[in-house]
Amino acid sequence: MNEKQLIAVVGATGAQGGGLVRAILDDPNGGFRVRALTRHVDGEKARALSAAGAEVVAADLDDEASLENALRGADGAFFVTNFWEHFSPEKEYEQARNLARAAKAVRVKHVVWSTLEDTRERVPLGDDRMPTLQGKYKVPHFDAKGEADKLFAEAGVPTTYLRTSFYWDNLIHFGMGPKPGPDGTLQFVLPMDDAKMPAMAAEDIGRSAYGIFKAGDRYIGKQVSIAGEHLNGKEMAAALTKALGREVKHAAVSPADYRGFGFPGADDLGNMFQYYRDFESEFRAPRDVEATRKLNPQLQSFSQWLEKNASRIPLE
Repeated sequence: MNEKQLIAVVGATGAQGGGLVRAILDDPNGGFRVRALTRHVDGEKARALSAAGAEVVAADLDDEASLENALRGADGAFFVTNFWEHFSPEKEYEQARNLARAAKAVRVKHVVWSTLEDTRERVPLGDDRMPTLQGKYKVPHFDAKGEADKLFAEAGVPTTYLRTSFYWDNLIHFGMGPKPGPDGTLQFVLPMDDAKMPAMAAEDIGRSAYGIFKAGDRYIGKQVSIAGEHLNGKEMAAALTKALGREVKHAAVSPADYRGFGFPGADDLGNMFQYYRDFESEFRAPRDVEATRKLNPQLQSFSQWLEKNASRIPLE
């Protein structure tokens, strides 16, 4: 009997990486075992992963040596960075560089890199349709990831570039859920007019990555774009109304209005939503739901996600 392939997972205690860890653990006959990488090996989430059967190893994205140690012996690896932890695209880019170098050093056979488009390819810095942020970005949390794609190619690391979508978990954790308007009716803000937004459950990103690993080398060197459903603001508001048992209306503000909301990252997200809207066909077309479902047969629709999570969405 062949030994199971070892997959090392960055962000194993987070949403995307956690989805992959659970997918591997839920499939004991799938031919894979999992090593969970985390900064906090003694934390509650890490201990739970260990109890569930994962190997837990310390690693820090800012420490290339720790990454080499954590990746050594792994057949495959899932890499993700978290812009929202520090709001620095430069830091995110350097973390990606550390990951690429470490994977090259220990000869990981297949990396799945969770990434996004570099929006500056369609909206150059001199284009005043949306403001330039932090001096050289349009959508910083997109652009740094997209720019970092080349680091893996240049390092010669066998990589699948997994282009993700907005995730519905933002309604729980990022304050994007519906809120009472002046008349008390819940309002869901999505500044995209009637354009449809590809989105998905965060855990389904990890489960889709599992499908990529199960496919062997089929997707190495390729971009794979994923989504759970394409919906506009009115459609999401209707689904929220049904799930919450309270009327939810779509608040159709402009991206400029959204940028002016003033919370940390509002300008970045306002630009992101404008990019979704202005380049709807280009952004949506690669993110095919049925192709995603082939990678992840458990793929959830928005309504299915709401069945499990509506009660977790803060409404005040």
